[in-house]
Amino acid sequence: MPTLEIIGAPQSNFVRVTRIACHEKGVPYTLTPARPHTPEVDAIHPFGKIPVMRHGDVSLCESSAICAYIDHAFDGPPLAPRDPVAAARTEQWISLHNTTIDPVLVRKYLLAYFFSGLPDGAPDRALIEATLPAMRQHFAVLDKTLAAHPYLTGDAFTLADAFLLPTMYYMARMPESAEMLKASPNVAAWYDRVSARPSARETEPPPIPGRG
Repeated sequence: MPTLEIIGAPQSNFVRVTRIACHEKGVPYTLTPARPHTPEVDAIHPFGKIPVMRHGDVSLCESSAICAYIDHAFDGPPLAPRDPVAAARTEQWISLHNTTIDPVLVRKYLLAYFFSGLPDGAPDRALIEATLPAMRQHFAVLDKTLAAHPYLTGDAFTLADAFLLPTMYYMARMPESAEMLKASPNVAAWYDRVSARPSARETEPPPIPGRG
């Protein structure tokens, strides 16, 4: 049986999701560090994004598809419920993260700190400040959701939590978002809970290159 290979930068929150899925499922894998739009990535993803995956003759792109493959192709505890309603709720939260939460918290706020595009590389304070109201709304929605149960979709860890975890890892380390996390007790308790999992500890990313 060939070893599953995940290709992408370990600092990427979406690369980390696929690695968390492997650890939760007990699937051996290798990580090949690569940036977007490099030849090994472009060979699999039509738009050059990370992560991508190889497993024997199977090549896949997009973290949701990779995680679904890991969940269904290997033995081990299910990462998404097999009950149709619970499975749909898990997919619902994955979609909410990927289409609404990540674009604000990561693609705007975090990148305004690390990849502002300003001549001196300083954080883009205007973009950061403009993003804060939407971030507060996201934290409020998450806090309300997590008041009802310990994980996003109920009493068990699922892929929905795996997708949110790497994003919150970075939010816990930035000033404004760390304050929002502290002010959201249910999200903070969830973050402590999921961060203690072996899959979280074993996939903790190295610093972003050149950012310490």
